[in-house]
Amino acid sequence: MNKLILFLTLLSSSIFAQDKYTLLRPARVFDGETMHANWQVLIKNQRIEAVGEKLAIPSNTEIVDIPNATLLPGLIEGHSHLLLHPYNETSWDDQVLRESRAERIARATVHARKTLLAGFTTVRDLGTEGADYDDVGLKTAIEKGIIIGPRMFVAGRALVASGSYGPKGYHSEITVPQGAEEADGVDNLTKSVRTQIGKGADVIKVYADYRWGLMKDAQPTFLQEEIELMVRVAQSSGRQVVAHASTEEGMRRAILAGVSTIEHGDNGTPEIFKLMKEKGVCLCPTLAAGDAVSQYRGWKKGKETEPERIQEKRKTFKMALESGVRICMGGDVGVFPHGDNARELEMMVDYGMKPIDVLRSSTSINANSFKIKDLGSIKKGYLADILIVEGNPAEQISDIRKVKFVIKDGSFVK
Repeated sequence: MNKLILFLTLLSSSIFAQDKYTLLRPARVFDGETMHANWQVLIKNQRIEAVGEKLAIPSNTEIVDIPNATLLPGLIEGHSHLLLHPYNETSWDDQVLRESRAERIARATVHARKTLLAGFTTVRDLGTEGADYDDVGLKTAIEKGIIIGPRMFVAGRALVASGSYGPKGYHSEITVPQGAEEADGVDNLTKSVRTQIGKGADVIKVYADYRWGLMKDAQPTFLQEEIELMVRVAQSSGRQVVAHASTEEGMRRAILAGVSTIEHGDNGTPEIFKLMKEKGVCLCPTLAAGDAVSQYRGWKKGKETEPERIQEKRKTFKMALESGVRICMGGDVGVFPHGDNARELEMMVDYGMKPIDVLRSSTSINANSFKIKDLGSIKKGYLADILIVEGNPAEQISDIRKVKFVIKDGSFVK
């Protein structure tokens, strides 16, 4: 008899459980492409049920009015390192060599929370910088609800050519842990890509160049054929390869090899950007990282003339804009503080991009470029990852910082 009552109770709760509906009524909605006045967004459980001016709503719907506010898709950070913190706090070498993995993970849980509460509901985390596959564990902890944080697409250890990466400066008899995995040649590269995939990497990151030239300048590392091999192996599992590349030749090799995005692109040329456009390769310019490093080195921003490095970056970014190459939003956050991700959006505007285009880069363009399904747009059937800010960031990009609500999977986290 008790078993029958329990069965009927469970059956009843299953049959009569109600879906959860929430209607959001902001002043305007940016759907990932266009700004719409007086639109409403209806959420059913974890997904967007309807979008438009006048919606039919169920009787049990919770209605949230947000006057003078803009609703956007949750922002997508295109270049993050949750296991790093700003270099003016601790140098990169010391983070890799002196900070314990436990400390770095503890920091990363704080970074994840700050990132989400700033409205960035998804991040592409491009390398643990010496912390093995701890990004995979962090991603799992978020998915299980152990900690709060953004959705993560992770690169694991990343791949570098032997002898090219750091930490450096030790005599030849000393071997120190590296900030990424060294691999070279057909067999080693094939095995390394497959191993990283097996360990949980969602994307493969390769350093196509680095500061290992004769004069300690940036020079290409991998041969084009080696990058092509990595791309073929990764693509056979449905994964993308992204390339750290700042030199003209490093960028050229990576583009021709078939990578999906170029990270940094500091020394791009009109010819290189034309090639990127032809091949459908996206540029992730990471403006805020270079700006932060220059300040760490003593530049007093706003009080002194911009360093040559910053002036050159402005010119390169302008070239990219004029070429029509697709531009992603990604700041290389970790070099500067997590939760301050909006710095990259503000700098993209300062460097010449229209605010509405920056919003597109931070939502739909990133989602499409990274092949992330059901995110980056406000559309029926998409996951309800939503940011609501006071004001209108399409007119004043800094309004993106005025966070009122953050919704992930249909639930309010802020």
